[in-house]
Amino acid sequence: MQNQNMQQIKNPSTEVPKTPQMNERDFLNDILSQEKYMTNAYSVALNEASHQHLYGDLLEIFNETQNMQHDLFNLMFEKGWYKLEAEQAQKIQQSFQQHQGYTNQFPYQGNIQ
Repeated sequence: MQNQNMQQIKNPSTEVPKTPQMNERDFLNDILSQEKYMTNAYSVALNEASHQHLYGDLLEIFNETQNMQHDLFNLMFEKGWYKLEAEQAQKIQQSFQQHQGYTNQFPYQGNIQ
């Protein structure tokens, strides 16, 4: 259960018409969902690409798609259609310490070069 005292990080919401037709928010939400799906699919393709030239082409397309997804998210956040919950610094520190302990499970003990 979320703490009701959490501070929301948000912008004022841009009003959109409430009609059966798709509005700007609906279109951006649809495009953002598609970009997220495509980013995930390109990530899988990159993991499985065995040809170096194909890998390079896929990586370029992946980066463009990822950047577009990020830009769309930022636009929706600016318009107030996405909000974030601020977390307490103590909880962030606790999570960091907990997960930092997992590094001893890595095969290279954090000495990746």
